[in-house]
Amino acid sequence: MGTEATRPAVGAALPPLEIPITRTLIVAGAIASRDYQDVHHDAELARLKGSPDIFMNILTTNGLVGRYVTDHFGPPAVLRSVVIRLGAPNYPGDTMVFTGRVEAVDDEAEIATVRVVGANSIGNHVTGTVTVAFTGRTVDRVTVTIPDEETS
Repeated sequence: MGTEATRPAVGAALPPLEIPITRTLIVAGAIASRDYQDVHHDAELARLKGSPDIFMNILTTNGLVGRYVTDHFGPPAVLRSVVIRLGAPNYPGDTMVFTGRVEAVDDEAEIATVRVVGANSIGNHVTGTVTVAFTGRTVDRVTVTIPDEETS
């Protein structure tokens, strides 16, 4: 997104975002979210439980949904709610493509509702609605000044 903010408009489509589903992404997401279920990191045990391979957990998916929306709206965007439903699993070697559309905007409250879909080669991995707060501000840059240390 860079350093500019995007003001939402009803009906506006968010640009697609492709996420390669790697084994590393699946395992790292599970570990980062403290989800140690074997189906998210051990392919052999996942197969014994009926899955063709390990698959992404919902917490990783939730984080990617949030990233998709906040990357589009820029630094002033703040997620207020993320409501998602999982569908087709994300397996290693696939690609998930996010698409989104602004469904509603409340300019007075500075809140937008975005419908999000993340699809892979099997079907829709995730569908949901994200409520994001935005402001009229844009973030140009942050300047940090560190005072010189005084010498004794």
